[in-house]
Amino acid sequence: MRPRKESKRRSRPSSPIKDKTTAPSRYEERSPRSRTAMPGVSLLDRDLVTDDITLLEELSVSQDLNNSSSNLNPRSFPYSVKQQCWEKAEKIKGRDPDRWRRDALGNIVFRKLVGCPGCLCHDYDHIIPYSKGGPGTLENCQVLQATVNRSKGNRTELSRAELIQKSSYCRVSGRDMDLLELSAYGNVRCPQDSGGCRIQ
Repeated sequence: MRPRKESKRRSRPSSPIKDKTTAPSRYEERSPRSRTAMPGVSLLDRDLVTDDITLLEELSVSQDLNNSSSNLNPRSFPYSVKQQCWEKAEKIKGRDPDRWRRDALGNIVFRKLVGCPGCLCHDYDHIIPYSKGGPGTLENCQVLQATVNRSKGNRTELSRAELIQKSSYCRVSGRDMDLLELSAYGNVRCPQDSGGCRIQ
């Protein structure tokens, strides 16, 4: 057997917190340049954070957002405009107008289905495209089947007949509508003048 060599190990403490004689770690504050002590942040990170704080301090928020609507030109419509746009879309006889409407081309759309590519899905479309200066107002908003809106893009030269050709047609029975309402809302609502709902 070989004799064991004595190792020249230095004893290290189990935790750097317990040993106060160790050199400062790279995360401790070393520079008098920093404004405040930020434990756990390196010098480089600290400079970035203080630069970000300086930028944030320079920002200001306008107090008068309601009156400056002429300066705002949102790409998506505000919630209130979407509500009013839904209200101006054509109602479907025998169906709850809060849940079902017809789009500008006569396609049936379901309120809960927004932005998806199905035949009952809809978008709130800019009649004059946003990219061509169309404002985010009620007068420039229409409910449009999502498939048609995506194929329309920002073109204004398409005729109504061309847009109808781009529609996703699906035949939806009253029972199908009832089942969709039941799955989306948990109940089926029909207007009082419709004579009631029928689920068989």
